Amino acid sequence: MTSSPAELRDARLTIRLRADDRLLLRGRAAARDMPPATYLSVLTRAHLRSLAPLPDQELVLLGRSVNELNAIGRNLNVIARSAQQGGLPGAVTREELRALLSACEALRDHVRALIRTNTLSWEAGHAPTPL
Repeated sequence: MTSSPAELRDARLTIRLRADDRLLLRGRAAARDMPPATYLSVLTRAHLRSLAPLPDQELVLLGRSVNELNAIGRNLNVIARSAQQGGLPGAVTREELRALLSACEALRDHVRALIRTNTLSWEAGHAPTPL
């Protein structure tokens, strides 16, 4: 689909920011490893569409967490099948199961905190600066 000259003209927007707002913009964009213009574009889209986007790096980390949970789930299935066929396997101790449960809970808490932090970071403002 091609864009008309009028659509292309409207695709770019120029804004003026106060010096302290530019500084905050650069800081927030850098914290998300994004160029300031991209950060503003994503932030604007998120606000207009009521989204809470995850930057690429955070999305990759969340994907890794899901992969870890999948691996833990597979291990638990093996243990459960073994237990149904005659009790817990000799190599698995209660302490190891508690450690596995602890790892799952920690990962759950980490993902929950990541989601909360991401949501708050897109909603948060900053204190007014003195004139």
